[in-house]
Amino acid sequence: MANFLLIALCIFAGIFFRKSGKLPKDAHKGINAWIINIALPAVSFKYLPQINFSTELIFPLVSPIIIWVCGWIYFVLYAKTQQMSKATLGGLKLTGSLSNTSFIGFPLIIAYFSEKEIATAILCDQVTFALLSTIGIVVAIRSSQNQKLDLIMVAKRVFTFPPIWGFVLALSVPRFMDISPLNPLFDKLASTVGPLALFSIGLQIKFGGWFSEIKHISVALLYKLMLAPLLVSLAAIAFGLKGIVPKIAVFEAAMPTLLTAGIVAVQYNLNPKLSNLVVGVSIALSFLTTAIWWLILSYSGWF
Repeated sequence: MANFLLIALCIFAGIFFRKSGKLPKDAHKGINAWIINIALPAVSFKYLPQINFSTELIFPLVSPIIIWVCGWIYFVLYAKTQQMSKATLGGLKLTGSLSNTSFIGFPLIIAYFSEKEIATAILCDQVTFALLSTIGIVVAIRSSQNQKLDLIMVAKRVFTFPPIWGFVLALSVPRFMDISPLNPLFDKLASTVGPLALFSIGLQIKFGGWFSEIKHISVALLYKLMLAPLLVSLAAIAFGLKGIVPKIAVFEAAMPTLLTAGIVAVQYNLNPKLSNLVVGVSIALSFLTTAIWWLILSYSGWF
């Protein structure tokens, strides 16, 4: 119960401070800088050295790719039934096919499962960001009328992203030296991810004007919150996977839209209003839909 209260408190605190005007409009940028550059790499150092790698861990790495590919097909088919701009389709691809595997995912993994399962969730998160930083940026550029594809820029975004370096170093450094004396430091830094990430989301979440975009929002969230985890579940069942690892992969697939995907969509002018609304509404609804998926995973006998 305390974990759910913490989630609600942090998000509503962010909403309150945004509406009160007591913080600068871009206050979330400073918070996000701490999370991305310090806290998320610390999460990798806290959990990854304890992972016993096996073939079953391939599935959390593949599941975000399943979501992205199926989402791309889903939104292309949907666009054929609508009169929509290339920019709107690009925004839907970004905001409907990438999961919020860390900012929302990590706190909910702890709330519904246990802290040790964060190690599996990190695998999902790294692939999700890699997709956004490569294919996602390409989609954003090609969907924008004012941008040209710059492969050097795409490569730079990937190789200068601190959590990726944290991921790589957390897997490699412990093989050559003992970093266990630093575990208390990593523990303290990693503990800041949940509260600060949720507070940052509260500072950024917006719902105004949602009714005018209800059709596109509904189609996007049907896929992101329900169909995406269903597809990952079916893939796990097809491969005969059992246990906690496929459960975490499915649960991470059920997370709302990746906040950074919405930011990229706005940056490239991919129907900013719709993109922001998909992010905001998906986060709000996800607290209900993730509970539904937890019940399914816990009592269905699928895994």
